Amino acid sequence: MNLKQLSELLKLSPTTVSRALNGYPEVSEATRKRVRAAADAHGYHPNIRARALATGRAMAIGHVLPLDSRNEVVNPIFGDFISGAGETYAQAGYDMLISIVSEAEQEEAYRAFRTKGNVDGIIVHGPRMHDSRISLLNDIGIPYVVHGRASDAREPYSWVDVNNMHAFERATHFLLDLGHRRIGLINGQESMDFAIRRRAGFEAALGARGLVAEPRWLRSGEMSETFGHDMAREMLAAPTAPTAFLVSSMIVAIGVRRAIEELGLRMGRDVSVITHDDVLSYFRNGAEVPLFTATRSSVREAGRLSAEMLLELIATPGGPPRTRLLEAELTVGQSTGPAPGPAP
Repeated sequence: MNLKQLSELLKLSPTTVSRALNGYPEVSEATRKRVRAAADAHGYHPNIRARALATGRAMAIGHVLPLDSRNEVVNPIFGDFISGAGETYAQAGYDMLISIVSEAEQEEAYRAFRTKGNVDGIIVHGPRMHDSRISLLNDIGIPYVVHGRASDAREPYSWVDVNNMHAFERATHFLLDLGHRRIGLINGQESMDFAIRRRAGFEAALGARGLVAEPRWLRSGEMSETFGHDMAREMLAAPTAPTAFLVSSMIVAIGVRRAIEELGLRMGRDVSVITHDDVLSYFRNGAEVPLFTATRSSVREAGRLSAEMLLELIATPGGPPRTRLLEAELTVGQSTGPAPGPAP
């Protein structure tokens, strides 16, 4: 079946059908779904090369990954983000190009995307403080969306992010309400914007109760199981140990749990743990009853929303930057309980 035949079947113009399949915003969602369902039912697949020639687009989205540093995007969480984004690209007929480079070669990689014209837009991962990529991409003039935010950026840009500060502020208040006053923070690398915001939320909640964060109970680093284990074990072995931990990743929290159990303690009774859960498709937080109390926000959904936003920017160039702030859900699991001993 070709485009003309599909259009006649649907009693729509070829232009409307084409725009529906290409994700143009002026086509209603109901029409888009109807056209997609008919295309799937009748095995219609648009000619990507012909579409690229007709639209002047490359029909591809670029991602640049630096691999020579301890970067937070080089972990299993990235796979779920790409899954969500990739589904959206595929529905709109877009391919994905991933450029894996050294950190020093990132600027060259972004410029190469523009010079070669092999992508129509870019998703930026792992924003940091003083992130020069915002200014670079604004100068290059290619549509882009940042997954996360760069707090100190002075130029406007499009982004999709979780409200990390509010999530960790709320989680800290939850622990304080349970009577915990000795709370450790095991965070991601604090050159990364999400980690800076999570620590700010932690400190804001403590400050609201007249408390301050204890430097001896603060750790930041690569979010791995081993890191979580080693940092928790180190703090729990001290003469005055935390009674609770706030943790930046489920992967890290598994290591924290291992350290607690190695010391003959019980998570949720002797030591409480709250973690951030990215709702990974292959790594669930328990079944009906969550194992960990967690701030939950799906990274796969963030990938889908980032891709949708980027495709809208590509379809309607010249508009203002777009932003989307997602709120995390606090779910109570088996890993938290009242502070041991008399309430302070």
